[in-house]
Amino acid sequence: MERGARQLLGYPPSEVVGQPAARLPADGAGTAGAAALRDAAGRERWSGTAAPRHRDGRRLRRELLGHHRTAEGPVTEWLVVSAVTGTPEGQTPAGPPEGEAAGGAAPGNEAAGSTTPGSGTPRSGTYGSGTSGSGRLGEWAFRQAPCVMAVFDADLRLVRANAGMEQVLSLTEDQMRGLRLPEIVPHPVSDETEAKMRRVLEGGGPQQLRAGAGPAGTGANDGWSTSLVPLEDPAGHVRAVCLAAHQRLQEHLARQRMLLLSEASSRIGTTADSGRTAQELADIAVPGLADFAAVDLLDAPRHGGEPSPAAPARPLAATRTAVRSVLDDGPPASAAGTAGTKTLYPALSPVARCLAQGHGALYDAADPDLLRWARQDPEAAQLLGSTTHSVMVVPMRAHGATLGVALFGRHRHAEPFETDDLWLAEELTAKAAVSIHTARRGSREHTSTMTLQRSLLPQTLPDQGALDIATRYLPAGTRAGVGGDWFDVIPLSGARVALVVGDVVGHGIRASATMGRLRTAVRTLADVDLPPDELLTHLDDLVLHLSADESGTDDTAESAGGIGTTCLYAVYDPVSRRCALARAGHPPPAAVTPDGAVRFLDVPAGPPLGLGGLPFETFETELPEGSLLALYTDGLLAARDHDIDEALDKMFAALARPAKTLDTVCDRVLTAMLNHRPDDDIALLVARTRALHTDRVAAWDLASDPAVVARARKHATEQLTAWGLDDAAFITELTVSELVTNAIRYGRPPIQLRLIHEASTLTCEVFDSSSTAPHMRRARTFDEGGRGLLLVGQLARRWGTRHALTGKTVWAEQSLSPG
Repeated sequence: MERGARQLLGYPPSEVVGQPAARLPADGAGTAGAAALRDAAGRERWSGTAAPRHRDGRRLRRELLGHHRTAEGPVTEWLVVSAVTGTPEGQTPAGPPEGEAAGGAAPGNEAAGSTTPGSGTPRSGTYGSGTSGSGRLGEWAFRQAPCVMAVFDADLRLVRANAGMEQVLSLTEDQMRGLRLPEIVPHPVSDETEAKMRRVLEGGGPQQLRAGAGPAGTGANDGWSTSLVPLEDPAGHVRAVCLAAHQRLQEHLARQRMLLLSEASSRIGTTADSGRTAQELADIAVPGLADFAAVDLLDAPRHGGEPSPAAPARPLAATRTAVRSVLDDGPPASAAGTAGTKTLYPALSPVARCLAQGHGALYDAADPDLLRWARQDPEAAQLLGSTTHSVMVVPMRAHGATLGVALFGRHRHAEPFETDDLWLAEELTAKAAVSIHTARRGSREHTSTMTLQRSLLPQTLPDQGALDIATRYLPAGTRAGVGGDWFDVIPLSGARVALVVGDVVGHGIRASATMGRLRTAVRTLADVDLPPDELLTHLDDLVLHLSADESGTDDTAESAGGIGTTCLYAVYDPVSRRCALARAGHPPPAAVTPDGAVRFLDVPAGPPLGLGGLPFETFETELPEGSLLALYTDGLLAARDHDIDEALDKMFAALARPAKTLDTVCDRVLTAMLNHRPDDDIALLVARTRALHTDRVAAWDLASDPAVVARARKHATEQLTAWGLDDAAFITELTVSELVTNAIRYGRPPIQLRLIHEASTLTCEVFDSSSTAPHMRRARTFDEGGRGLLLVGQLARRWGTRHALTGKTVWAEQSLSPG
């Protein structure tokens, strides 16, 4: 490289490398050379004539081709090549030109000069046109061939180039003659092409290249197919190489569309946010498909079957949800507005028409519909702008619903949109529409499920005096949806209270509906006063029936009917301070004694509901007054950032800390256990026990003799007087008389009468050892009996029977006046 540059100017590299090119003398005063260098500043490539002065004083008029090269730091480098031998001004050329090169820098920039050797004389006459008609036709065919063609000699220097080559590279044949391809187009593809041309010269035969050489920075190296063919003389010797390049535009565009569609699969619909999905659609479309894109979502999505062929008679309201442009400002970027702005489309606009017809459409700038829309809508005129020459309007449809519209425009791309572009836009828009529809449907279903779930949970806790209670319910924070966790507080007879916590398998509306059915069943069974183990047995049978009823459903994931559901049922009696519990596959409750000791109650696990045929066991324990009882679902212990032992330690520590209110206890437990939205639903119920002391409970053992009925009425009246409840004496005497009489007449000894005064409720209970339960019936006109229980039912707020292992208790409650 140094030899060619020295041959051109006569300077050794040591005298010119690192010097500004403007310092090389030119045209005496150097004005023409400086002007050429100023003209080259800021350009990627420059060609022209300059007259540098040789070291011996001669002025050389040269045709130069310069390429801007990227250099590290603030330096600007140029690769300058020449294939024309210069001569001193006023003299005739002294022989054929010889390719030479010199390096320099743009004006005002210090740079190291790059040089390249120029050797070999182009044989322009060897492959020129002949004088015959066939020769002229061959010349015309070469010059006007509909592809890029060039001929390189044995030194791989260009000797011929057709019009296609000149047009693609924006250089004339004279400017390129005598230069190697890497000197014409400095690019790795040029180096690869030259290496294959050398292989052709060495007898390697024709070569193929899936690329082409174009001007730097134009992207013209994509979508080309290049063939390199040896040119042989009559003796069969390879004398030159013919380069022929065909632009595979359609194939290249098709591949680009497929790549863009494949990329959209992973970039559109990454979240459940409709606005984010719309922006992802705009981002993927610009600049790969369009120069600007706008996505508008209808304020009220339109549902229906086949689209109407006519445009709607009324304007359509939409919200601009996403915008993207290759321009940071100016139309159409500024006219597209920002996300959240309202847009009103005229009734006969292209947008309204496409939405009505249900498919996209292409428009050019001169389309009458587009022009009419621009006249009707100033915002549309600004959006389209004077530079936009091609527009696509694509409706966003998914599952029979029209969600919005996407607008695409081109003003920088020279090519207008084609049918294949419309197909690609419809595919991209369809992906976004499906994601938005799914997100909206999921949001609606989640909202519906949450509404159903909360409507099925207790809205307020019932009034009762046995327990202080606080509850919490946290839905899952994942996309799986709301589950079937529930809790309940059920007042029972004799001042007792039942506590229930359960967890239905699955998520969504089906799980919530199953939870509602099970909660109703538990309340019904609790009203019968079944022991905990018997109640779970009946609940297990119900789950089996639900499973059988749903065995034919198509949704196999949700067709179990609640099989695998867990439940914990506890009954606390404030009179005896005993708690009876049974559980079906549910985590055991935690109990905290008044001194702060925390432990799990040893309740037998029992199988989950729905398995059938397996027994449940009741566990009884005494809880001192002021004890704390914590019931919960397994979502509380299933946190992802700690193991089960650590979770239990945190829960025990939170429960053991003294607190003034149970709400504080609940908040402490959840704060200790969770540092993020839970992965599963959580139901938490915390209760503090109270006790009914002997001053509120009175009991008498009675003989099985009708004569004791009067004595029983007297005991009850005296006790009411002691409690200051004389106003309740009349109803209480009637109730006691009827219940004791029935126990003596139809039951078996021993018989006991018990009165319980709890707040504003007075309960009368009569126990006997018979298992036969009384039934209310309507007495006929001449019947002497049968009216007692009817009278009790009219006077009492409610009454019923509860069974024990031996015997039964018939009870009746009456409300006390506020006085």
